[in-house]
Amino acid sequence: MYRDMYKIRRFEQEVFEFYKTGRMAGLAHLYIGEEAVAAGACAAIDFRDFIGSTHRGHGHLIARGADMSRMMAEILGKKTGYCKGKGGSMHIMAMDLGILGANGIVGGGIPIATGAGYSCKYRGTDQVVLCFFGDGASNEGTFHESVNMAAAWDLPVIYIIENNLYGITVDSRRVTKEHDLAKRAIGYDIPGYTIDGNDVAAVYETVRKAVQDARGGKGPSIVECKTYRHHGHNGSDPGTYRPPEELAAWKARDPLDLFKQKGYLDEAEMQAIQTEVDQEIQVACKFADESPYPDASELMDDIFCD
Repeated sequence: MYRDMYKIRRFEQEVFEFYKTGRMAGLAHLYIGEEAVAAGACAAIDFRDFIGSTHRGHGHLIARGADMSRMMAEILGKKTGYCKGKGGSMHIMAMDLGILGANGIVGGGIPIATGAGYSCKYRGTDQVVLCFFGDGASNEGTFHESVNMAAAWDLPVIYIIENNLYGITVDSRRVTKEHDLAKRAIGYDIPGYTIDGNDVAAVYETVRKAVQDARGGKGPSIVECKTYRHHGHNGSDPGTYRPPEELAAWKARDPLDLFKQKGYLDEAEMQAIQTEVDQEIQVACKFADESPYPDASELMDDIFCD
């Protein structure tokens, strides 16, 4: 899990560099500060399971085991990317890994993940679905419609709210009466958990319990992970709407630092992981930078699937 968290951190730092130098088209929604959610949750599922993601989805893919070279190539719009350069940062899919796609629509991935959960139940498998989304998406109609359906039909979906307190620039505490969003589970008579989303072990243990219940036919759960993005909503957002003392307090609880403080690995072990990951990141960036763009003749390819 530490390896996954460090991978996500370094990957996102390099994405930001590509963004700042104008080599990445579109926006960069960085996952820096939220690494423990993806790493802990994805460690709790098996290869046969599915993941629904968001516009801030790089971390979910990396924690699931996606190839960082192909990811970076996709982000740069290159032909060697997961979607041949046509999806970009917000629409990466890796169906071979059960990743149903990042999604540029707030809350757009929730019904997709719920549909996957229905498929699992209909086909009689013991697969489960992790559905990631933010606090802003939890106020969308798709959230309530999907959770109601999953609860009524006992679908094997774990709804993971990455509550970083802000929906773009809007403080979620100003627009919701109840700040512990997992309490909404009460209305659907399903389990709801509110946990420290910066503690990777807490995320893992909680999601593992929810996954076991879902596999056992007990239906869906809501897991709210309290966390915080270190950057603004995207690469061009300075985040000045957030109080400086709030940002400083959350940075003091950086998920990688918390892991180190708990002593799960010694300094030499962590350094070895960092060295290996740094080399992987170098390879990924070089591969993406040197890969070709798709030819204009391919513009209309892959629009439909037989």
